[in-house]
Amino acid sequence: VPAPPVPAPPVPGAVWIAVVRADRDYYDSVIAEEGPDSASLTFPPYAPERRIPLVGQQIRIGRRGSGQPSPPEIDLREPPEDPGVSHVHAVLLAKPDGTWTLVDPGSTNRTCLNGSTEPIPYNVEVRLSGGDRIHVGAWTTITLTRGEAT
Repeated sequence: VPAPPVPAPPVPGAVWIAVVRADRDYYDSVIAEEGPDSASLTFPPYAPERRIPLVGQQIRIGRRGSGQPSPPEIDLREPPEDPGVSHVHAVLLAKPDGTWTLVDPGSTNRTCLNGSTEPIPYNVEVRLSGGDRIHVGAWTTITLTRGEAT
C-alpha cells in the first residue's frame, strides 16, 4: 500500500470548503452491497450541491434530530435527507498546521474515503487533503476543496 500523500502547506488566506452533493456512483455502490435497507432507498431526483466553509475547530457531519440541542454544521437532513446518515456520523477536526482530519465516532453505516468501500476505522483521526471525498450515508459525498478567503 503506497503511503498517503504529504499534505501541502497551508496557503495564507485559503479557506477549506466542503462541497456536499448527492453522488449517483456512490449510491450505486451502496445498493450493490444489498444491505438490509437497500430495497427501500431511492436516489433523489433533485439534490442541489451545497458549499459549506469549514469554520471552527470541529465540524460535525450528520442529521439533526428533535432531541439535539444544536444541528450539525453539515446537516444532511436538509432536503433531500440522506436516510443512511447517523445523527453524528463523522467529525472534521482542524489541525494547527491548517489541515483537517476526519473521525468516525461510531456511525451505523460507516464512513469511506475517495471511492473506497473499505470504511475508515472508528475513533481514529485520518488526515485529509484537498480533493479528498468523504462518503457517508446512502448517497452523500463531501469533497474538500481550498478556496480564497473573501
